[in-house]
Amino acid sequence: MELIDTDVAYRALSSRDSRFDGRLWFGVTTTGIYCRPVCPAQRPMQHNVRLFASPAAAVTAGFRACRRCRPDSAPGSRAWDHRSDLTARALRLIAAGSADENGIAGLARELSVSERHLHRTLVDELGATPSALAGSRRAQTARLLLDDTDLAVTEVAYAAGFASIRAFNDAIRREFGATPSQLRAGRRSQPVLAAAKPTISLRLRIRPPYDAAAVAGFVAARSIAGVERVEGLSMTRAVRLPHGIALVTVDLPKSNGPAVLRAVDADLRDLGVLVTLVRRWLDLDADPALINNVIALDPAVALLVSRRPGLRVPTTVDPWETLLRAVVGQQVSVAAARTLLGRLVGRFGSGGTAGLRPLPTAKALAGLELSELAGSGLTTARATTVLDLARRVGDGRLDLAAPPAQVKIELLGVRGVGPWTADYFALRGLGDPDAFPFTDLVLRRALAGIGVSDAAAVARSRLWRPWRAYVAQHLWTNEGEK
Repeated sequence: MELIDTDVAYRALSSRDSRFDGRLWFGVTTTGIYCRPVCPAQRPMQHNVRLFASPAAAVTAGFRACRRCRPDSAPGSRAWDHRSDLTARALRLIAAGSADENGIAGLARELSVSERHLHRTLVDELGATPSALAGSRRAQTARLLLDDTDLAVTEVAYAAGFASIRAFNDAIRREFGATPSQLRAGRRSQPVLAAAKPTISLRLRIRPPYDAAAVAGFVAARSIAGVERVEGLSMTRAVRLPHGIALVTVDLPKSNGPAVLRAVDADLRDLGVLVTLVRRWLDLDADPALINNVIALDPAVALLVSRRPGLRVPTTVDPWETLLRAVVGQQVSVAAARTLLGRLVGRFGSGGTAGLRPLPTAKALAGLELSELAGSGLTTARATTVLDLARRVGDGRLDLAAPPAQVKIELLGVRGVGPWTADYFALRGLGDPDAFPFTDLVLRRALAGIGVSDAAAVARSRLWRPWRAYVAQHLWTNEGEK
């Protein structure tokens, strides 16, 4: 699907405007190559340019990836995250590996639509079929592993989700115009660390600027004993993946550059899912230029943005974990919540390695008696809410993968869950970039500090949409530094 505002987009390409990076791609008909807007190559004539909404659409149209600007490796736009339509939900599930695990038919069932309707919608919106999008995701995962690990090419193929070496080779040639061996031979730098089993290491690219200190500080302040530990800019935690639990360490960059991800005991089939989870957890895909240009239109917010232009919104590696954190943390301090959660892990957690394990799953808690949960230090009311939520999530009545607006409505129907919990969960658990917990006491105090009263907060926040979560993060961070 070609984009319609071709004149405007071409002017952006001609200026190499980085704000369009990750939002559109262009193919050059005379070379058969597609690029990012920031590609350093000589700019083609407008009549030789075709514009696309996704790399998969460019590949479907017969173009292959440029080897200079690496359009296949550009971080994705979080613009889709605040949308609740079918296209956005499908993209999120494909990125999480649903199509690889369950096929296109399973993806359609998860979205509660027919395969035909899903196919028609994605082609109309993105110019690519569900299969093409899933294939593009596999190829991009493979390119990442070829570039940034020493895994054997055969291991890369299966880790990326390909069913055969032939399918892997064909997809890489179609996507990048080269064989896997040629791509590996031409990589620009050596991997960060050798990928000797059982540890796999790779780099995660980030759009600068990135406020690593703020992200690491946020995680450290909320770290739970037995689940995670933070040392400087290095964060280690247990992560539950489809094929087992991995010990994951992320080293954030001290200055502009990639983050380093190291996974111990990770099944190769889970690498694509793991990368997606970590990128969302640490908000590596945000476009700071795009976001800041919107929220800084408010003069009061502009001052905060100027202080921390690379501030991100950390989310989660597991929505259920964040929902549990939010409920346990109601009306108690952060330190008290950490203590209570640590007790839950110690009593009901399982699996893990190196002394770390994930928080107990919804199904694990759903089978408990109320007295067992209350025995961990939770009040009876809080334990009742946790048990109710665990049973709803465990048996599928509450789908945390549904659109944020729908999840919020369902959460508000649970006794013990109020607006603050629902809004906070949308922001941290679902990664909704437009969520804003208006009832949060710290946020209300911070808003007053920039001259916004409670009565005016909702109206004022319209200036920040669809990036209100970033304003909330700026306000929380600024208030915490006073």
